[in-house]
Amino acid sequence: MPPHQLTTNSSPSAAVASGGVGRRHLLYAVPTIGFAGLVAVLWWGLTHDPSVLPSALIGRPVPSFSLPPVQGRTLGLSSADLVGEVSLVNVFASWCTACRVEHPILMRLAETKAVTIHGLNYKDAPADAARWLDTLGDPYTRTGADWDGRVGVEWGIYGVPETFVISANGRVMLRHAGPITPQVLGGTIKPMIARLRREAEGRRP
Repeated sequence: MPPHQLTTNSSPSAAVASGGVGRRHLLYAVPTIGFAGLVAVLWWGLTHDPSVLPSALIGRPVPSFSLPPVQGRTLGLSSADLVGEVSLVNVFASWCTACRVEHPILMRLAETKAVTIHGLNYKDAPADAARWLDTLGDPYTRTGADWDGRVGVEWGIYGVPETFVISANGRVMLRHAGPITPQVLGGTIKPMIARLRREAEGRRP
């Protein structure tokens, strides 16, 4: 055979065979990649509290807003009211079943004066919201009536109840979705409040 014919096997059949091997490798790799992704998702779910939601607001100033008070109350709620002390903003509604679950905890917390609690009334009828607080008690220093939900959109609210911990300089530092339980209050919210107060004290001259 002439020297110029001594080449590697590059026949069409060899190319097809090579392509088949590549496709088989790809078919084996896809399930492996998918399984790894599933493991990662499960690991994240097991190691993160699903009620502590990530939020684009964390560490940022509260959205600029100003709302009138719930019917029968005198103090409305605005972004300016959330500067000067560590506070909670609790999103509630009279039609929210889970809000009824956490309400006694909010009442007890308000009685201790451990932290100022403000209420953001979300997409509620004025008379219904007033009746709710008149009947069950009002733990809020200020309330804001977000009748059309526009302020809730700015806060990224998608469910009720939700509670936000606000720093003394008016920044959102924690978002909790769902009703506050004694475990959440003692294990998550109160430690955050204590930390923020220590930091605020440290900044004072």
